[in-house]
Amino acid sequence: MKAAGNPVANGAAGAAIVAASLGCFALGVLAVAGDGWKALATMLTFYRPTGPLSGVSTVAIVVWLVAWSVAHRAWRGKTVAWGKVSVVAFMFLGLALLLTFPPVGDLLLGK
Repeated sequence: MKAAGNPVANGAAGAAIVAASLGCFALGVLAVAGDGWKALATMLTFYRPTGPLSGVSTVAIVVWLVAWSVAHRAWRGKTVAWGKVSVVAFMFLGLALLLTFPPVGDLLLGK
C-alpha cells in the first residue's frame, strides 16, 4: 500500500487503455476508407475470400500494438492523470463507434 503523498504508478494501465481505444479508432477509419477508395481496398486485401476486411483488421492490430509499445515505454513507472486517459480513450472509442454506422461513413465519403 502506498502512502497518500506517494501516488501509485498507473502509466502501464493508461498506456494499454489509450492504445486499445486508438486501435478501435484505426479499425473504424480503415473500414470507412477501404469502402471509399478502391485502391486502398485492393491494398488492404491480404486474403482474397475475406476482402479488404483482412487488411483492415490486421493493420488496426498493428496500430494497437505499436501504440501500446510506444505509450508503455513512455509511461511505465509513471503516474498519469486518469481523467485525461479516460477522456482520450472515450473520445477514440466514441469516434470508432460512430464510424461503424454506414450512414456516418457515407456522409464522410460524400456518398
